[in-house]
Amino acid sequence: MTPLRAHHAHWPARLPHAVRPPQTSLWFNLEVSARRYPDKPAVVFFDRTVSYAELQRDAERVAAWLHAHGVCRGDRVVLFMQNSPQFVAAYYGILRANAVVVPVNPMNKAEELGHYITDPEAKVAIAAADLAPELCKADAALAPGQRLAHLLCVHYRDAMPDACFAPDSDLPPLWRDWLGTRHPLPVLASGQAHDWATALACTDPLPEHTAGPDDLAVLPYTSGTTGLPKGCMHPHRTLMHNAVASTLWGNGTPENVALVVVPMFHITGMVIGMHATLYNGSTMVVMPRWDRDVAGRLISRWKVTHWANIPTMIIDLLASPNFASYDLTSLVYIGGGGAAMPQAVAQKLLELYGLRYVEGYGLTETAAPSHNNPPDRPKQQCLGVPFISTDARVVDPLTLAEMPVGEAGEIVVHGPEVFDGYWRRPDATADAFFELDGKRFFRTGDLGRVDEEGYFFITDRLKRMINASGFKVWPAEVEALMFKHPAIAEACVIGTKDPYRGETVKAVVVLRADARGQVSEQQIMDWCHEHMAAYKAPRVVQFVDALPKSGSGKVMWRLLQEAEAA
Repeated sequence: MTPLRAHHAHWPARLPHAVRPPQTSLWFNLEVSARRYPDKPAVVFFDRTVSYAELQRDAERVAAWLHAHGVCRGDRVVLFMQNSPQFVAAYYGILRANAVVVPVNPMNKAEELGHYITDPEAKVAIAAADLAPELCKADAALAPGQRLAHLLCVHYRDAMPDACFAPDSDLPPLWRDWLGTRHPLPVLASGQAHDWATALACTDPLPEHTAGPDDLAVLPYTSGTTGLPKGCMHPHRTLMHNAVASTLWGNGTPENVALVVVPMFHITGMVIGMHATLYNGSTMVVMPRWDRDVAGRLISRWKVTHWANIPTMIIDLLASPNFASYDLTSLVYIGGGGAAMPQAVAQKLLELYGLRYVEGYGLTETAAPSHNNPPDRPKQQCLGVPFISTDARVVDPLTLAEMPVGEAGEIVVHGPEVFDGYWRRPDATADAFFELDGKRFFRTGDLGRVDEEGYFFITDRLKRMINASGFKVWPAEVEALMFKHPAIAEACVIGTKDPYRGETVKAVVVLRADARGQVSEQQIMDWCHEHMAAYKAPRVVQFVDALPKSGSGKVMWRLLQEAEAA
């Protein structure tokens, strides 16, 4: 029995302090909900609904196709697309085949994508047709033995009603072109590309489902201060815990209707948006990317009750000139994380709809929430209290001794949602964990404090990370890509304040001698947008003659960051 801590005095009275999640695979959640609610909408995508029975059938056909194409238990399969019904069917099809999902950010470019094929040793990928050429480009640059054998291509249009593409449709014109275009199958360097329809038509038998709670389910990647992104090993049980716990935390019932616009490749959208909804037997209204007016119409049309988001989405929606025409009165729970919610915006939500914005905190390594604010007693610009079944502390980052109330230190987390470790990186795994009071705690790298009521607040970061509208940007990764530009001699990436994104990316650049006066800051920014995901690309570039360096020759990035903050 975990001893009571300060935050338990403010714990929601209706909830236990800990839960025992089902000892099954995540796949079983879909199977159970499909038996209970076969005709109920599981996914809504632009007014086309996919029932639970249809979703199960599609996922099983994908599983059969994967099995027929050599995917075995524990094999890793790349999943590279925007939020869509096909994303959910592909994800659960991979799980049904006893395999491991490798979710990849759709904003990544070829220079970034090769690592997501080689590091997990993936031989099969499922990708949106508009993104597939970039993946093929990355694949072609690899050694023959490292390349993909099969690529399954998805067209979003196949999941949408034809009315979406009519001239009088309320779908944004750019979206009509993007979602409505059918792309030819790309050429895979050493393998074969297939159309999604062939998977759904697969008549091969299903493999026996043998995956259990301790089997690896998903391998989402997270970057760090050095090197390439690392895979976070999440078995079924870690995601299962947070799917169950987050459902309870948000007063979940099968009648929930959730707006899922936070990307499902990202741990928050994956666990809170997808896994929790399917476990609960409720309905997800899926958006492939953010658009404030599309969101307003969908909330109104489908009577959305629950919406997990990042604060910039709320700010954007409230600023829409069409805001008064949207009916948001169905919302009963709204919250999120990734950035602090401004006090004035939270107050407006409370005054307009009686909604208290519930902020939370978590990392890829903690399967989304490790902390959340009690829905009936949230504090603003606060991480919240340790989540269900979770023990969190603030420790001295050097001695690892627990800090007194109110004093800053590193936030560390112990709980059933914490990942098993980094894929094939025992050194990084060892550095990320330590023992305290007989428990294995994960070091988040975030500095924070805990108040006298047990609520946690973030104060700084040990890790060198930029938080741009909830997207985590790791400077070392951006710098490594920038060094490929022929005009750049040196680059140091830091964060700079941004009125909308909270933080954005700035690059301090030293040009090669022959490029000075020949290359502009804008040209560097344009090149970056072509060669890396848009959220990583520097939005500010500053040319300098030299970067500050230590006696050992290391770039003193902290000096530049402190000067920028000042």
